[in-house]
Amino acid sequence: MSVIRKIPDTLDGFRVEVDASRQRADIILDRPPMNVINMGQRDELRATFEALDDNDAVRIIVLRAEGENFSSGGYIKGFLEASPEHVSKLAWNIAAPTRCSKPVIAANRGYTFGVGFEISLACDFRVASETTQYALPEQRLGQIPGSGGSARLQKIIGITRTKDMVMRSRRIKGQQAYDWGIATECVADDQLEQTVDALCDELIGFSPLAQRTAKRLLNDTEDALLTTAIELEGYNYSRLRQSEDFAEGVAAFHEKRKPNFKGS
Repeated sequence: MSVIRKIPDTLDGFRVEVDASRQRADIILDRPPMNVINMGQRDELRATFEALDDNDAVRIIVLRAEGENFSSGGYIKGFLEASPEHVSKLAWNIAAPTRCSKPVIAANRGYTFGVGFEISLACDFRVASETTQYALPEQRLGQIPGSGGSARLQKIIGITRTKDMVMRSRRIKGQQAYDWGIATECVADDQLEQTVDALCDELIGFSPLAQRTAKRLLNDTEDALLTTAIELEGYNYSRLRQSEDFAEGVAAFHEKRKPNFKGS
């Protein structure tokens, strides 16, 4: 029997809000004004994503923050205080949004630096306000990104632009991030919440089974040969062909009505 994972009893630097009526959970960074992420908080964020992934009342997860800045990054002294074993787990914890089977949206505004940027890169969608500034500033500390940031960024924007950002600790704004393919959307600051709400409502309208399948397929084939990716796509297509959701989708299409997907 599988064990249902639970949100930790105490949360340091963030809180969780679940709206079952909208099938949505929000993880809200809440250490203003900079929403610095400390070492212990990374473990708690991972555990929270895992718990929400097990929560049947949740279809969509939003990662957002209080105040004008998403996060200025990690607690710097914490890196010197943490054990090498703990530090070795940094990338695993911050990759929790990627491992989550459900769609995860990052709502970014203001400073989105260091681990704040890295955990946003691990999400499926990044909606950026025009005030957003993305950066991996570790070179200024004599370090490199340690939670998957440079690796994920290179997959998105290529080695030349990644070197420009990482090796120069360069900041880029929300509009440029959208132009480069880092941000899914870039909107006026006062439209950020509305845009994220609309994206949540849109995603909930699709089959949860098809969404889980698409997310896993795309993640698993990111580094695959084209022939392997096509083979896996065909296998998953065939698998969904047997689902009740696909039958419902076809019926709704022909009957010109909204489908009632159940995730089976």
